[in-house]
Amino acid sequence: MAVGTLTVSFKESPFPYAAVAIASYTKKAEVDYDESASGLTLTLEGTQFTTEEDAVKALAKAGGLGEDSIKTPAYFTLAKSLATTTAIPQIISSLDSLDDFLACRTFLVGHESTAADWIVWGVFKGNLRLVGLLKNNQHQHLMRWYNHLESLEPTQAALAGLAEAKASKARLNQKTASSFALGLQNAKEGEVVTRFPPEPSGYLHIGHTKAAILNKYFAKMYNGKMVVRFDDTNPSKERAEFEDTILEDLHLLDIKADKVTHTSDYFDQIYELAIKIIKIGLAYADDTEQAQMREERGQGIASRRRDATVEENLSRFEEMTKGTEEGIRWCLRAKMSVDNPNKAMRDPVIYRCNLDPHHRTGSKWKVYPTYDFACPVVDVLEGITHALRTIEYRDRNAQYHWFIEALGLRHVYIWDFSRLSFVYTLLSKRKLRWFVEQGLVSGWDDPRFPTVRGIRRRGMTIEALTQFMLSQGPSQAIVSLEWDSIWALNKKIIDPVAPRFWSVLKTKPVLVTIQGGPLEVVVKTLPKHKKNPEVGEKKTVYASSILIDQDDALSFEDNEEITLMDWGNAIVRSKTTDSSGTITALSMELHLEGDFKKTTKKITWLAQPTTAHPLVNATLIDYDYLITKKKLEENDELKDFATPVTEFREEAFADANVRELTRGDIIQFERRGYYAFDGVAERGKQETWEFILIPDGRAAGLASKAGGTANAEAPQRSKGEESKVAPATASKQAKAPAAAADAAPAADGVDRYGITPADTKMYKVDMAVGAEVPDIKDATKMYRVESVYEL
Repeated sequence: MAVGTLTVSFKESPFPYAAVAIASYTKKAEVDYDESASGLTLTLEGTQFTTEEDAVKALAKAGGLGEDSIKTPAYFTLAKSLATTTAIPQIISSLDSLDDFLACRTFLVGHESTAADWIVWGVFKGNLRLVGLLKNNQHQHLMRWYNHLESLEPTQAALAGLAEAKASKARLNQKTASSFALGLQNAKEGEVVTRFPPEPSGYLHIGHTKAAILNKYFAKMYNGKMVVRFDDTNPSKERAEFEDTILEDLHLLDIKADKVTHTSDYFDQIYELAIKIIKIGLAYADDTEQAQMREERGQGIASRRRDATVEENLSRFEEMTKGTEEGIRWCLRAKMSVDNPNKAMRDPVIYRCNLDPHHRTGSKWKVYPTYDFACPVVDVLEGITHALRTIEYRDRNAQYHWFIEALGLRHVYIWDFSRLSFVYTLLSKRKLRWFVEQGLVSGWDDPRFPTVRGIRRRGMTIEALTQFMLSQGPSQAIVSLEWDSIWALNKKIIDPVAPRFWSVLKTKPVLVTIQGGPLEVVVKTLPKHKKNPEVGEKKTVYASSILIDQDDALSFEDNEEITLMDWGNAIVRSKTTDSSGTITALSMELHLEGDFKKTTKKITWLAQPTTAHPLVNATLIDYDYLITKKKLEENDELKDFATPVTEFREEAFADANVRELTRGDIIQFERRGYYAFDGVAERGKQETWEFILIPDGRAAGLASKAGGTANAEAPQRSKGEESKVAPATASKQAKAPAAAADAAPAADGVDRYGITPADTKMYKVDMAVGAEVPDIKDATKMYRVESVYEL
């Protein structure tokens, strides 16, 4: 019976999974999800606990869990270490030790779960990287322990409660998002005109996507129009080819403008308005050095040129227009305010000289308006009724309206929305360009890039992008979003329509002889999607010899009945293995009258290829994040946070039906995941069909994939040394950490990752859970047996 209350926000990060799970397990506290709560508070028998560690200990004691031992504090220390450590080698070392320790044990302390088990489990549950490393199947005992705790009914109830709390909030957010339907201020049916004004200096990324989708959404909502306007006011950065790529990017988003324009179309009108604002005494020419101007604006000090006469300002602006030696020293500033608390209102620059030729107007102009001046002016000239802008422009809204009022122009409504950003993601063109120039990616359409063409190439659908952007609602909160929600939404969209195919990895495939199989090859027509016949049909080849994955074969017990998908049940009759334990051949007996509902293993397979029925050579490609830090700070060196290995390839045999695919098609390789077909690559005389794995929003798929080996390939960096990044591509096997037996450092001090103490600049410390070999008989009441690793 619950006697306490555990109060926590479901938004808490990292989330206190251990406390919530043990509260459910012991039934000593009810969980109250309070979105406004800061941190965690457990009220139990008149006492309050405000840390997860204290809460877990208190609930374990109240619930009468097994008594703690002298080792318990070490596990709480380990939990803190795992929660904060980012170095893969250190993490793997801890996982290896835990796995070895659990080889002969069910729990960490004693014969039932204790506070030690729950605090360590909670850290794993809340850390994508740790779960991802566990999913690599290199720590089977640890994985068994983790799955056991998670599978317990109280744990599942706790996780369901958390999911329901999030779902309730999502439903509330959906109501909030419906405020989109409330519409734009003073909008009139058929008269709304919105605009999307990208600068033609690069490719569109997912941050731009929200603005483009919202502008199109509102224009369509009111049967209005959307203008795509290229903000081409800086000839030093802009190129004509980027205009083409941006229009192509919008096409990839299924967004078509009602009109495509350029700010440069209005240079003459903007210039005339600049003359006007000088004549009415609201602008002046200034030759203050840039650094000094910045300092004066910050301190609210007026420029010495602020009180120049209209005639002086017109004369100097004329010199700027001609681009003379004298003119290029000056800029034109609006006379708004000297010391306004909103620094955007402190006499901003509205015109500057630039002698570079413009990609559209050539050398006609030597002066160009700034975005701040040109934007409101062109919005009025083009008939824009509602300007949708990200929240980062909020301080400039007053400036926007000042220009319109000063020049006596028509009013334009501004609608703010939050800027979109994601963890482990770079949106800076400069930083993305670095990866291109270093050769760490294939180009601006690389699937690791957040560019529109990059995420579309990785399998993101237009429907998912649109639904996700609209689901954000009119929120103006600036947050870095996780990628799980958008990829999970994408999965819901592609799952009902993605055709199903099979593949077998080329890494030690197993040849299976089917007793009772067809004497000759049989080809049957089956649906590509069992639940959606409209997806189409495929040809499936049946033969007495088939190929299956090595991992599947290793999981089979002698005489075990398994299910061959789309065929029926079969019984494993014999295995052939080599000296390394690899299975080289299997024999199965068909048992088609068997009940597939009673088998636990249902496997995919492919008929052994023949000249008449060949298989397709396929490459399955997976990716990691480009950076190792959730959000780079302004002074962070990009090269110090570049993920060493970010591309992983597996070679496979694929169902011959994939030959019908067109580049960009989305499929599912059953029991592997969803893939986007990326085209056919020529490798010598062999053609290979390449498939990019589409994230599905699950923790394992979003965790770091590099593992220990990948880090070994990356040169270690220390202060004062030139930082380098390892090649960005590796085989899939690079994901897997080395076996636990290889964990100890060699005699020269170099461990299995190729790292020496000198490389890491770290002190040597003892293992958190102890490095001694436990006395099995005394600790578990079991007889000593040979180590499974030494057989």
